[in-house]
Amino acid sequence: MPVASHEVYPMFVEPYFRASIAGSITPEQIEYIKNLKMTNNPENMISENLYIFQEPELKSIGDAVQEVLDIYAREVLCIPQRIYVTQSWSLICMPKAGMHGHSHSNSILSGSLYYCDLPDPPASMIFTRHVTYQQIELQPEKTKRNIYNSPINRITPRPNDVILFSSSLTHMVEPNMSNQPRYSIAFNTFVKGQLGDYRAVTELKL
Repeated sequence: MPVASHEVYPMFVEPYFRASIAGSITPEQIEYIKNLKMTNNPENMISENLYIFQEPELKSIGDAVQEVLDIYAREVLCIPQRIYVTQSWSLICMPKAGMHGHSHSNSILSGSLYYCDLPDPPASMIFTRHVTYQQIELQPEKTKRNIYNSPINRITPRPNDVILFSSSLTHMVEPNMSNQPRYSIAFNTFVKGQLGDYRAVTELKL
């Protein structure tokens, strides 16, 4: 007997969040970040200081990022707890350099801040829905990819944007195919407040 009808419903959605903080970044801060002492990473360069939002010179940027996190907690997660930045660091992808696929441990949300002009092309962030090794790969037809079957998603950064995403998501940065450096800041977060319930013996105060 032929199928009379069928329907598809979304069950869970994994969001990413984009906000502009253009008014909180000054030319002096851009130069300050670009001149931070850097060290070699496996594929790119990373600042020696891994808490750069704690620098007094970057206070307005750190405050703006915190405001973005407050909006996300209030309007996307709809939680009473506060999400705050833990570590924050500067990154430079020189021409041909990118970043391998990885996720962030000991963090709830991770973020990228594109604090200055980007090269052309800007090198996108690539996210994959899989967090474990896939022994069998069932790839959808490229012309028929949708929210239910796409194995990857691409986000193209814009200057002054903060992009938030779940720290558990595997992500990478495409190679920088321009002849200019690609500058960004990355950061991790955790939560403050009370979790769980006293009577259910699940209470945790952070």
